[in-house]
Amino acid sequence: MSDGVVLSEIADMRGHGALPRSNGELVFAAPWEGRALAMAIGVVKALGLAWEEFRLRLIAEISAQPEHSYYESWLAALERLAIETGAVSADKLAELTSSADDSV
Repeated sequence: MSDGVVLSEIADMRGHGALPRSNGELVFAAPWEGRALAMAIGVVKALGLAWEEFRLRLIAEISAQPEHSYYESWLAALERLAIETGAVSADKLAELTSSADDSV
């Protein structure tokens, strides 16, 4: 996101990776879904990666877990990206996830 605008390479995603929309507007069923979108954009940018690196993982997650909601797949793809690029270890991510679950 740049000044609240979703970059065209993200906004224009098609197929399995396309962002959910209603009348052209992004649709979020809960606030965490919008935060997940922003986190993915921020992580990709911070790591200096092409958006395609995330998009391919998102498509793989959607295919692997079709029963999950779109944004559950989004989070799973973000976790994979963070681990596979070395931004965070699997152990640290599990620790952070566990502490977040405990605070709910």
